[in-house]
Amino acid sequence: MSSLLRRLSLSRLLLLCASVVVVGAAGTALASALADNSKPAPKPLADAVHEALTAAKPAGLSAHVKLENHLLEDANIAGQEGAGGARAGGSVIAGAEGRVWIASDGRLRLELQSEKGATQILYDGSTVTVYQASSNTLYQYTPPAHSGAGGGADKPAGAGQVPSVAKIQEAITSLMGHASLSGAVPTNIAGQPAYSVRISPRKDGGLVGGAELAWDATHGVPLRLAVYAKGDSTPVLALTATEVSYGPVPSSVFSLSLPSGVKTTKIDPATHAGAGGQASPPHIDAGTTGPAAVQSKLPFTIQAPSTLAGMDRHEVRLIEVNGHDSALISYGEGLGGIVVIESQRKHGGEGGGQEGGGSPSINLPRVSINGAKATELPTALGTILSFESGGIDHILAGSVTPSVLQAAARGL
Repeated sequence: MSSLLRRLSLSRLLLLCASVVVVGAAGTALASALADNSKPAPKPLADAVHEALTAAKPAGLSAHVKLENHLLEDANIAGQEGAGGARAGGSVIAGAEGRVWIASDGRLRLELQSEKGATQILYDGSTVTVYQASSNTLYQYTPPAHSGAGGGADKPAGAGQVPSVAKIQEAITSLMGHASLSGAVPTNIAGQPAYSVRISPRKDGGLVGGAELAWDATHGVPLRLAVYAKGDSTPVLALTATEVSYGPVPSSVFSLSLPSGVKTTKIDPATHAGAGGQASPPHIDAGTTGPAAVQSKLPFTIQAPSTLAGMDRHEVRLIEVNGHDSALISYGEGLGGIVVIESQRKHGGEGGGQEGGGSPSINLPRVSINGAKATELPTALGTILSFESGGIDHILAGSVTPSVLQAAARGL
């Protein structure tokens, strides 16, 4: 090799060296382009938020995503055959990977593949559709239109306008009176320069440690959302983009191809109930509050002591659950408080059982509350407990440990 170099003329030797330099530089540039780990310049949080809100909308987005789910790891949920722990339940997802597509007009499709099968979530601008392959079930929900929608005269002044940096900073300052808020931390997600911000409750946060949101510094598109339990640096729930591309998305992406025999459930917002008698979210009557006023509307005697599990009673409200008047009683304040829902016992079914559309393949853990059988769902972020006593159905929930919620239930 050395003899060959000695025989080359000076001009050819210089040309060879230049070629090596060019090829090396090209290879370095290619490697950098394939693994772009650049971060945006540091800036105040208000400025970063304002730039995200005013960023030009991309023509569309396609991304690979990863879902981390440790919410039910310690719940000890068993399948119908009573074996396998949390993973035995057909509807329990320990984590998944998939893709998300977002069109410029707001249509969205999220597809997640887990060991229990695929889950598809679509939004066409008016209706949310969820399909679960494991049960071959399709759920559809059309949110009610907002009052004054489409009527510019009914919209509040300034609606649709991006707030100024000063207004954003004012909101941040107000929020920091109740929560700890990080600045806009420069980072890189899925090869995109991004900013990340984390919020944590200052007090009364219960088991919640905080939440994190990261967005593309150029396009303002969210790239990561995570929720943390108190004292744990690993997220309980996290949805993160792992690969992102911007550009138009074909309309065919937003069409589902469903197998035969699919079971369809339409959730009716007008009646607050789902087809087939599924349980529905409570509807709050904002006009009836206080123990006496709520009691006058109910056919049963509510059990609402002034204190429960060491927490003072905060509020009593009339609510509607599945078309029946019920009572909602809250204790404590903030996320660390407890909510109790009391309603008259429905005929049929065992107290604390899976009545009302619960999955027959899931067996929730059982505990005893003053001799009554109760079902309990403990999670990393809180606990839900339900039981029947004296002809009254009780549902308790809070971002508290199972022992705290059980003590509250025994105090009713």
